[in-house]
Amino acid sequence: MNTTSLDDSVLEKMRLDWDQRARENARHFINTASSDWNPEEFYRSGVINVYNEILRDLGNVCQGLDPKKMIVLEIGCGTGRITRPLAEVFGEVYGVDISGEMIAQGRKDLAFLPNAHLFQNNGADLQVLGDIRIDFAFSYIVFQHIPSREVIYSYAREVNRLLRPGGLFKFQVQGGSADIGEEPDTWEGVHFSDAEAVEMAEKCGFEPRFRRGADTQYFWLWFFKPRG
Repeated sequence: MNTTSLDDSVLEKMRLDWDQRARENARHFINTASSDWNPEEFYRSGVINVYNEILRDLGNVCQGLDPKKMIVLEIGCGTGRITRPLAEVFGEVYGVDISGEMIAQGRKDLAFLPNAHLFQNNGADLQVLGDIRIDFAFSYIVFQHIPSREVIYSYAREVNRLLRPGGLFKFQVQGGSADIGEEPDTWEGVHFSDAEAVEMAEKCGFEPRFRRGADTQYFWLWFFKPRG
């Protein structure tokens, strides 16, 4: 998937919608469990997610590497809810987000963390990071909002480009099927069946070693980059 083949109007719609949500109530739209987050409680919710999905899965995430020497990528970092606890575990953390408004807020909130680096990207690739080599990539409650399967494929191929051989891309997509007649938008994006997730892995150069929650909103995928 070459990003030049993507629909620019879709990316522009994603950027405009998420900039507006960031201006309206960034923390709520990042984590809808509250409409009036206390800042510390908001970031504490990210600590819980990192514990559940990363710290309890360090065998797959680190594969023997020292976390403090690892370079980690987060796609759809928002204001840094997940990035902040990641930066407390790993050596260097890079976050990208399509919303400049989210990134601006995140840089203020994470200014005390010199190893956390937030960048606005175009919403489909990782060119803003150049050719940096990463050891682990992660994304949570992000791809479920993307209305284009092609955009998600583009991200997967870009992660494959930067990820070290043997490294893991762990991320969540919307599982199951959309309601009949429902068109994906920038809130409820495209859905993936188990077979479609496997197909994406194979077409983007990954081994789909594990999957969890295929028929739910929280369909987790473990994509490993082959070593050889």
